Amino acid sequence: MPETKSAQFTVGKLDAGMAMLLTADYQLIEFPSVLLPKDVVLGSVVSIDVGRDRDTERRQRSEFRELQERILGDFGTHHPKAPAIRAGHTTQTWAVIEWEPLELAAAELRSLHLYRDGQRMMQPMPATLELANGARAVKTTGLDVGHEYEFKIEMRTSAGTFFSNTIMLKTHSLENLTGVRVCFGECDSQEEVENLKDTIKRIGASWTESVSLSITHFVARYKAGPGYEAALRCNIPIVKPDWLMACEANSKLQPAIKFHLE
Repeated sequence: MPETKSAQFTVGKLDAGMAMLLTADYQLIEFPSVLLPKDVVLGSVVSIDVGRDRDTERRQRSEFRELQERILGDFGTHHPKAPAIRAGHTTQTWAVIEWEPLELAAAELRSLHLYRDGQRMMQPMPATLELANGARAVKTTGLDVGHEYEFKIEMRTSAGTFFSNTIMLKTHSLENLTGVRVCFGECDSQEEVENLKDTIKRIGASWTESVSLSITHFVARYKAGPGYEAALRCNIPIVKPDWLMACEANSKLQPAIKFHLE
């Protein structure tokens, strides 16, 4: 039970908000009128019992400790981790930088920036570009042929700024066709597609069944199909099959503009 102490007061002033109570030794205290009995008037004598509720104190202390432990578990023991990046598909003029899903703990992601050779790129990167394996990636373009670059990313969060590891990658030379990766659209026949795949094998390139971030060229004879529309949206060069033949004949990468599908 709460430990209580009783005291008597005379109501010296009374209004809708506060009452002035007078003690036997003429001390004045303010007291909320709403806590007084409804029939109290000026001059009434009231008794007030004040008690300490130790059971409630213990319960509140226990609830507060539990709250602190939850806050510590949610925010104090888990921190964001710096991204770990790696080189993805690389060609003569662009490269893909990949990283696993970001570990932010309870922090909020503010921005991601790509650094190339120590210089931060002007625009923040999208954080939601997801690959088929669940990793994230960004394509950096406008690179020089056969040139080595240094890359890292900066992750800004509500809990601070974190830098990834630094990677080095080198773009391919014109004679290195291993970075070429195509997707096929509408052609004259399946036999033509199979012949084109044989050409790809001979030059050391590769192909995929669907348009993705790593596609360098979309090969087709006709402007039709979902793959063609996807290549347009992704701004992937759409070339005629003759482009592959020219790459093999010259043993080096050929400009796509000469073979654009019109």
